[in-house]
Amino acid sequence: MGPQTAIEPVRRSFALLEALSRRRTSTVGVLTGETGLPRPTVVRLLHTLIALGYAARVSREQGYRLTDRVLGLAGSIRFVDHLVDAAIPHMSRFTADHGWPLYLATLSYGAITIRHSTAPESPMSFEEAALNTRRPVLISALGRAWLAFCPEEERRSILRDIGDLTRRQEAALDDVLARARRDGYAFTQSPRPSRLQGIAVPIRQGSGARARVLGSLSMRFTRSAMTDAEAGLRFGRPLQQLARAIANDSATKNAG
Repeated sequence: MGPQTAIEPVRRSFALLEALSRRRTSTVGVLTGETGLPRPTVVRLLHTLIALGYAARVSREQGYRLTDRVLGLAGSIRFVDHLVDAAIPHMSRFTADHGWPLYLATLSYGAITIRHSTAPESPMSFEEAALNTRRPVLISALGRAWLAFCPEEERRSILRDIGDLTRRQEAALDDVLARARRDGYAFTQSPRPSRLQGIAVPIRQGSGARARVLGSLSMRFTRSAMTDAEAGLRFGRPLQQLARAIANDSATKNAG
């Protein structure tokens, strides 16, 4: 089965969920018309959703509605929103103070996904914000910062999803991650020469080996402006402080 093939019963279930989400209540007739599904199929799926706690019958006239259990399906999305909301003012102040653009990313389906950037605010940005674009985990500073500081079990799972590495590649990656943990930040390893470079730190919740990585934060700079070593000395600690402030504010928003 190819990656684009839809499993028909699942497709029908989500079509019904989407139709239910468009209004407070919906009758079987309305749902049948909107989904294009046969009436017996709609009724059968409604009974299944009710049994699972995702839908409820209001009355004969009003029909059916979704329950608040469906909110749990969007838990990770709301978490990302809270993280971005917490990060925006801190990132904007950093770029206003230092000039360089920042990028906030989270891990999604084996790749790093850009969630927010101050590139439009930066006088020293040479690229677009690239929101929702995906970056390779193994070579990007954002991905390396995540791998270096996430729990060991999570790291093994991420690497399994990415694919098999040779022993030489594993050894080289272990060295890179060990250095990142020692320094507190990671750098991009571009497969081809580039005038731009990135330094990234993790945004973590908790402490010790079980600390959870909420996201990664990177600063993009030109190689002509400074070397990696200079970037680490000048911006390593400020970026770490920024990441801690974002993590603290995100925890407050989630608690609220």
